[in-house]
Amino acid sequence: MAKTIVRVRELTKRFNGLTAVDRISFDIYEGEIIGLLGPNGAGKTTTIHMLLDIVTPNSGQILIDGRNLSQYREEILRQINFASSHIAMPYSLTVEENLQIFARLYELPHRQERIEQVIDELDMASLRAKLTRTLSSGQMTRLSLAKAFLTQPKLLLLDEPTASLDPDSADKTRALVRKYQRHFGCTILYTSHNMREMEEMSDRIIFLQRGKVVASGTTQEIISQFGRRDLEDVFLTVARTG
Repeated sequence: MAKTIVRVRELTKRFNGLTAVDRISFDIYEGEIIGLLGPNGAGKTTTIHMLLDIVTPNSGQILIDGRNLSQYREEILRQINFASSHIAMPYSLTVEENLQIFARLYELPHRQERIEQVIDELDMASLRAKLTRTLSSGQMTRLSLAKAFLTQPKLLLLDEPTASLDPDSADKTRALVRKYQRHFGCTILYTSHNMREMEEMSDRIIFLQRGKVVASGTTQEIISQFGRRDLEDVFLTVARTG
């Protein structure tokens, strides 16, 4: 049986009386790509932020690779990285300078060698000297992924990495993520509002609504559970009833 990389039990987060995440539980196994699906306000980003220990849960437990996040925070976070189209990188630095900063923050050995590898893997040689503020949306996404790939994490958290990208750039981004996952065998938790992307990328899907897990399983299992024709139809049905 596959090793459990993430184990979440009864995880709850409230903000000013509003329950954003409501006693959710799930497991993620080694090498999986898990889609975290749900309408706006369902609790997806809050869940990711709790896995990153940016947000502290009110109750519940997070185990990463068998260790409690609250007890082994520093060691665990060295094995995790994160990318999102909604996170801005320092605009006054070049692409390479940004990667240098993150390599130093993570105290990577052989920093320059690893930076060169990532630049080559993501075909970023023409971008390395560009100021971050001059990058297009697609190039900025590539830089965010480069930052995430840099540490060769065991667990990669991706929050809408293709949001606002044109179809061609989104296809290239998905291909890069798949290539990285195949090469390093990392485990990925992925959010998106693109249903085709969810079907293409996810081994399993965890469906959130109003902070609760309302369904989990493969795409076909979820479609069958709701008796709908495709994942987009399921999504619209759940969103309307929420």
